[in-house]
Amino acid sequence: MVINMKSMSKKYIMFSSIAVLLIIIAIPTTYKIIKNYNKKSYLVVEKKIVEAAKKCYLEEKCSGDEIKLKDLYKHKYLETVVNPVTKKIYDDDLPIKKSGDGFKVNVH
Repeated sequence: MVINMKSMSKKYIMFSSIAVLLIIIAIPTTYKIIKNYNKKSYLVVEKKIVEAAKKCYLEEKCSGDEIKLKDLYKHKYLETVVNPVTKKIYDDDLPIKKSGDGFKVNVH
């Protein structure tokens, strides 16, 4: 049985091209999906903290232009908050700053 080298070479080139094309598409797509997932995870944690700070402020248990995470823990507005990406607990001294009629926190 004789194997045609030209035929094998064409098949090899075709399969190699498909593999390279899949890698070129898969890597950036996976990176973008993970990046968007992390961004949304941070947003969820941020909103959870901001809502707790706003509730504490409106019920007048927290005051001032800056509320610390430990204040929200102390008044039972939050349980331990964990970074969704690194799985580490946020520092108790994380500042939640009042801005206008809302609050801002940087959880990244």
